[in-house]
Amino acid sequence: MSETQTPSQNSLAPPHPLKEFWIYFSENKGAVLGLYVILFAILVAVFADYLAPHSPFDQYRDAILQAPSWMEGGTTKFFLGTDDVGRDIMSRLIYGARLSLLVGVIVVTISLAAGIILGVTVGYIGGFYEVVVMRLMDIILALPSLLLALAIVAILGPSLRNAILAIAVVVLPHYVRLTRAAVISEKSKDYVTASRVCGSGPFRMMFAVLLPNCMAPLIVQATLGFSTAILDAAYLGFLGMGAQPPTPEWGAMLANALQFVQRAWWVVTFPGLAILLTVLAFNLAGDGLRDALDPKMKR
Repeated sequence: MSETQTPSQNSLAPPHPLKEFWIYFSENKGAVLGLYVILFAILVAVFADYLAPHSPFDQYRDAILQAPSWMEGGTTKFFLGTDDVGRDIMSRLIYGARLSLLVGVIVVTISLAAGIILGVTVGYIGGFYEVVVMRLMDIILALPSLLLALAIVAILGPSLRNAILAIAVVVLPHYVRLTRAAVISEKSKDYVTASRVCGSGPFRMMFAVLLPNCMAPLIVQATLGFSTAILDAAYLGFLGMGAQPPTPEWGAMLANALQFVQRAWWVVTFPGLAILLTVLAFNLAGDGLRDALDPKMKR
């Protein structure tokens, strides 16, 4: 009798969490497309040394502002053309993908780690500490994000490292507020009370009991934070406050090529498309993560 019940019991067993996540995530076709674009960008960044046909710093003086090779019937060796000093745009875009993704990883790691620590402690401890931290976050949010980032970089000096630090500071309040709200919502539940009765200390309560149950919205915010970091880095690079020449950074490429937009459209179009597609891919993937991780969105 038990043998005949086993198949029905197995058929009623819940799917593996990863399989269930993919089922809900894959229902959003835009999110799947965004995920494929992100994976493609990661592969390009990792294997940039092998994919780039030229060095991003080599200057070919006999090919300044040369049109893409597919426009010239394949008579040139620069598939996406060259810039105003003869550097291959395709190679610079490929290496720029590595730099942009690295900026996103560093910014999200710094802001997420600091936001989790501040948000969890603020939500659990409360009191005067909460008032001080949250008012500071409100002040940062009250200032225009781009202007605040520009001010920080202007004080510290234009460089990619200072631009990363400025972007991390600008996006920090979003993680703090989100973590705090999740902790406040969770700390009144029965499992938290049970853990407290069992003798769990404050540190264990905050980071072993509460935090794992607050990670779903933080994962979604971190994914969207990648697009924000890439876009802000491009802003700062375009304004000359981020990566400095000759670093192959997409925003800096746009700034350097702006004066040639009417006579050489490719020097502006391709870096702009790279920023657009990458940011759009992370936004679409973030929407899919939200749908997959939010219980209210599940049937």
